[in-house]
Amino acid sequence: MDQIEHKFVEVNGIKLHVAEIGKESSPAVVFLHGFPEIWYTWRHQMIGVANAGFRAIAPDFRGYGLSDHGVEPEKTSFSDMLYDTLAILDSLNVNKVFVIGKDFGAFVAYAFALLRGERVLGVVTLGVPFIPPGPLVSHESLPEGFYISRFRNPGRAEADFSRFDAKTVVKNIYILFSASEIPIASENQEIMDLVEPDTPLPSWFTEEDLVAYGNLYEKSGFQTALKVPYRSLLDERYEFNIEDPKVEGRALLIMGEKDYLFKFPGVEDVINGDEMKKYVPNLEVTYVPNGSHFVQEQFPNQVNQLILAFLGQ
Repeated sequence: MDQIEHKFVEVNGIKLHVAEIGKESSPAVVFLHGFPEIWYTWRHQMIGVANAGFRAIAPDFRGYGLSDHGVEPEKTSFSDMLYDTLAILDSLNVNKVFVIGKDFGAFVAYAFALLRGERVLGVVTLGVPFIPPGPLVSHESLPEGFYISRFRNPGRAEADFSRFDAKTVVKNIYILFSASEIPIASENQEIMDLVEPDTPLPSWFTEEDLVAYGNLYEKSGFQTALKVPYRSLLDERYEFNIEDPKVEGRALLIMGEKDYLFKFPGVEDVINGDEMKKYVPNLEVTYVPNGSHFVQEQFPNQVNQLILAFLGQ
């Protein structure tokens, strides 16, 4: 961990935090985190690819961790995350890059490939596939207490989270999202209350890890994290009006076999069906046995091997 360097770059009027390891002359890999993650979620992969001769770059998205919020954080959008990523790479003089995205970072990764395909050497996503145009999930088929519906409700999630410190919020979400079932609260229950106070952390997630996440979210808060992805990403994935959203380059999807995302209506059909191949024709899908939504932290060696095999093709 000590060999990972940290810097701040000023792009698009704000200061963004970037973690980096590897020689500037080496082929570059940019890692894009999801929620409730931060640059730190890629610690194992960054060291792994750097040891294999690559340059690893992992920013905190605006409003996350050590990065600044925008001037009007309530207006932060999916497109901000994409254009910040492009600007960071420009500031680091990185022209071509492998793009690796986890969770909602996968949407940024695919948008990058669709809009700046000439700069992308390959795309790897974890926990979220390429979702064809249309509704991301059928909310109508899920109960009112579906966690995304709750997080999209302005004020409710803020009130829920505010009862706890940042460390406890992250702990609860890690416990919920590492399970194999969709977090759904009852009508008079809040999402944070789905986790009993004495519930242990997943065995692969240490107290040291929790402190690192807690400190970073203590700094940033959860305002932007609730806006993007939950109150922005679901509506804005195709705001760019791409006529033919086809990713022509090489792509890899890594899914934990026990990822709760498989319980989302229609997701398993998307992953296992032919529809996704229309949009990502050169896609390879691989599954990690017993893997959760946080497969890159749960089984870092296996995920590193998969990523390095893809980078080396």
